[in-house]
Amino acid sequence: MKTRLAVSICTMTMLSFTAESMVITSPQVTEGASLNTQQVFNQWGCEGDNVSPELVWRDVPKGTKSFAVTMYDPDAPTGSGWWHWVMINIPANQTQLASDAGNQSGENLPKGAQMQRNDFGFVGFGGACPPPNSAPHNYKITVYALDVDTLGVPAEGSPALAGYYILQHRIGEAQLLAPTNTRN
Repeated sequence: MKTRLAVSICTMTMLSFTAESMVITSPQVTEGASLNTQQVFNQWGCEGDNVSPELVWRDVPKGTKSFAVTMYDPDAPTGSGWWHWVMINIPANQTQLASDAGNQSGENLPKGAQMQRNDFGFVGFGGACPPPNSAPHNYKITVYALDVDTLGVPAEGSPALAGYYILQHRIGEAQLLAPTNTRN
């Protein structure tokens, strides 16, 4: 019994360490700082450039077969948050996304990657756009290391469906948090 417990604790510690060791950085997004105008939506009363940030990640867990990247706002007044960006099936040899990889045209996607429809209703990156006079919203940009080459989510699948599969296959993750209030 003691041996099983020690093995279980050791396994949990290794899994925890792997997930915590992955790192994500961006020249445009600083942890804990507001998003730049470049990452703000350009509709619905918001005036930004609507360009997805450059992202770089490292310390990827062994066994990673693909990546997914999301930008999610849990503070949106919807009862279910707001998906700004979901990109899946990013090949395992890709450890960065160029600025504007989330362009609606898809021309900047890594080969094999797929974007899902965001909650604005289009496929691609939709920047920050909290309601007027709201408290800052916590925009979470997350890269997930996955244990499968592709998630098998249909192109018309919802962000929540992609999120379900992402969480089933996640072996590591790293996150940038950008609390932002773009208009008062």
